[in-house]
Amino acid sequence: MATERRPGGSTHKDTPADDPSRPKNLVAHMTRDGTITLDGDQERVWIEVIDKIDEVYSDLLRYESDLESKNTALEEAQAFISSVLASVSDILVVVDERASIVQVNAAFERLVGESEDALIGRALASVVDRHDHHELAAVLARGTGSRDLEIRFETAAGTSDLMAVAASVRLGRNKRPAGAVLTGRPVGELRRAYVALDKAHRDLQDAQRTLVEQEKMASIGRLVAGVAHELNNPISFVYANLHTLARYRGSLERYLEDLHALAPAAACDGLRREHKIDALLADLGPLIDGTLEGAVRISEIVRNLRRLSFASPRERQPVDLVATVRTAAQWAQRAKNSRARIRLDLDQPAHVMGDEGKIHQVFVNLIDNALDAVSTVPDPEIIVTLATRAAETVITVADNGPGIDPAVADKIFEPFFTTKPVGKGTGLGLWISYSIVSEHGGSLVLGPRAGPGACMVVRLPARSPRDI
Repeated sequence: MATERRPGGSTHKDTPADDPSRPKNLVAHMTRDGTITLDGDQERVWIEVIDKIDEVYSDLLRYESDLESKNTALEEAQAFISSVLASVSDILVVVDERASIVQVNAAFERLVGESEDALIGRALASVVDRHDHHELAAVLARGTGSRDLEIRFETAAGTSDLMAVAASVRLGRNKRPAGAVLTGRPVGELRRAYVALDKAHRDLQDAQRTLVEQEKMASIGRLVAGVAHELNNPISFVYANLHTLARYRGSLERYLEDLHALAPAAACDGLRREHKIDALLADLGPLIDGTLEGAVRISEIVRNLRRLSFASPRERQPVDLVATVRTAAQWAQRAKNSRARIRLDLDQPAHVMGDEGKIHQVFVNLIDNALDAVSTVPDPEIIVTLATRAAETVITVADNGPGIDPAVADKIFEPFFTTKPVGKGTGLGLWISYSIVSEHGGSLVLGPRAGPGACMVVRLPARSPRDI
């Protein structure tokens, strides 16, 4: 190869590229004589090269199509995730291992009053109230798991309300901690949600208890209907036999008087004293009267039981509750001859469709029980109030007596249960009242009482006078 001397004494060797006789590329080499001449091996090589180029080109086209599909799917997934994060009402903050903000949602932007672009890269502590920095740092320092904390954030309007925040450690691809994810909402919202849930739970319990009581009362009512029917016949026999025995007593007394008038007085007087005829005749009257009184009381119990079984419902008529309650109060007080003061707050008119006699009996029973409860109180008072709320009328009968022991509060509506002394009550008053109110589509419960005493609450479906 020729050597050329350059200015300054240096020499330069011709490179292959500088060789004018060498083709610049493969095409020039093959066309240097003006035509392309290929032998068999060269032609086979070129065919293989062209096939490979076609194959590579097809792969490139397929890869390009796959990349476009995956890119579209990635954009859709990104848009979906962004829309979900924007729709979440709870705040969401993602931080890296240095506790710098990586991503936030729209709720957090609204809370602090800054955009995501302005927040990204900033330390999370810069938007957290300084009094909560220590607690936040302790939570973020945890390497695994999650933890709840309560913190406040710095906003454009000042410090935010207390937020209940859950901080969870975020793991990277190597399964090592790569930061944390924080979600939260105001504590007030959680407390309101808890109160609403607790109220719904208590309402459900009350409804369940009411259903159980209604089913129990219905079952007992069916049982009592059969018992009352069976008792009615023997009570009728006792009534008939007692009246017959009373007539026989009169006949026997007249017979003995006539017999003594005919026989010698000395013999008759001796026999009368020996067999205690005078004492027997004197005791026979009270025995018959006492037995008859017991039969009357049993008959009254049977009548109440039959009323409870609803065996013979009467046609319902419009009932003026104000007049009915007022009359019931007068009757109960006159029957007891009580010194208690009954205060009636019945200014609002109220009507219901039902059996006036049964409704009257309910309030007589309730006021009668209240009068018994305040019989030993120095300043006895009973307050009866009536109010119409929405579609129901609420009547309360409250007293200032000793009240009802909570241990027996759930038993007062059971049949034959009574807190009165023996002989003072049958234990059927509240049971029958409960059943009558239920029959009219209402409820009878033991209500709350701020001061001493007890309060019975009756709820009945309200009807406007225009509707009835």
